[in-house]
Amino acid sequence: MFRLSTKGRYGVRAMFDLALHYDEGLVSLKSIAERQEISEHYLEQLIATLKKAGLVKSIRGAQGGYMLSREPSKITIGEILRALEGSLSPAECIDDIEKLDCPRADFCVTKKVWEKVKEAIESVVDSITLQDLVDDYKKMTPDESYMFYI
Repeated sequence: MFRLSTKGRYGVRAMFDLALHYDEGLVSLKSIAERQEISEHYLEQLIATLKKAGLVKSIRGAQGGYMLSREPSKITIGEILRALEGSLSPAECIDDIEKLDCPRADFCVTKKVWEKVKEAIESVVDSITLQDLVDDYKKMTPDESYMFYI
């Protein structure tokens, strides 16, 4: 079964948190960790990867923190997952990053299945932006209590 790792799931939650607070400016790692119930140490690692991928920017210092590098409507879930998980391929033979040289590739009937699964996954995650998550969340919580369970 194809499953996202904790890294991918927690990374999307952290990015959602930054998107929800996008208009407020910089957000501290500690506040994201508390709201999302993620270890601050683990969150540091995720944010470092997201920063390296150009999805997050930071300012150091007492008044520092983190923010999205672009508007929430310009960042897709697919970008986040690829930054944290690498390829979204369900099988190594169709992996864009580490394609396995398979001796059966020329006559493998299941390869087409894995290609269609990959295309479907990518189509979905590339069509959803952080802004979509924020909008859906605000519809779910009209009282703005902002408890996050993703």
